[in-house]
Amino acid sequence: MQIRPESVAGRFYSEDPAALSYQLDELLRENFKYDDNPRQPKALIVPHAGYIYSGVTASTAYQKLLPFRDNIDTVILLGLSHRVPFTGIATSSAESFRTPLGTISLNRDILDPLIADRIICENDQAHRWEHSLEVQLPFLQKTLSQFTLVPFATGFCTAEEVAQCLDYVWGNEKTLIVISSDLSHFHPYQEAIEIDNATCQKILHKETALSGEQACGSRGINGFLHKIRHENFGIELIDYRNSGDTAGDKSRVVGYGAFAFYSE
Repeated sequence: MQIRPESVAGRFYSEDPAALSYQLDELLRENFKYDDNPRQPKALIVPHAGYIYSGVTASTAYQKLLPFRDNIDTVILLGLSHRVPFTGIATSSAESFRTPLGTISLNRDILDPLIADRIICENDQAHRWEHSLEVQLPFLQKTLSQFTLVPFATGFCTAEEVAQCLDYVWGNEKTLIVISSDLSHFHPYQEAIEIDNATCQKILHKETALSGEQACGSRGINGFLHKIRHENFGIELIDYRNSGDTAGDKSRVVGYGAFAFYSE
């Protein structure tokens, strides 16, 4: 597979390039918070629902990148496999991923040695219809200048295995890590807030035993927190809300949190 085409354009976000670009511009503009002393994040946690649901929360994280759009040239994108069960951490065999805004080259110089050393595997089925990675790409295309992509989907794997993979790809200040995860799913509005507040506190305290019920991307989050558990990182909860606050029914909501991690 040379190009992994977009699979949720027209459902999770607009398939029209002009409309998508406008939507992203509006989300970033409306949720921009001026900071007279911005810091470049090493990593972000961002949600991955349709933009009408989680786009506001995602944009609060991605606007942190705008002052550093020329500084970052590699993005490690860590999502999950919603549809295809497998063991380990999987990348794609593609040379590039496509969105309505254009194509993004995969960094095969990073990926191929990881495959050869069996740190990760190739699994195109896990990536072909996976939205948790895809919905992050237009935001990245809007907020960064030029970058290559290192996409991972987590299957059944441990925090230690994810942390080991991150050891290989950590890079320097030009490498950004983006972890894709929603929070709780399908609880009543107030119950979801209570569950998600507890989960956010666990993330802020680098606890590495989150379950899939607390955060669907828990394997990626746990692995990243395991990696930094003894390192000096500033952690910021940028935004929390749920689908009941945006475009959903308050009887069954999905939680969304945005976090930034700063190396101290």
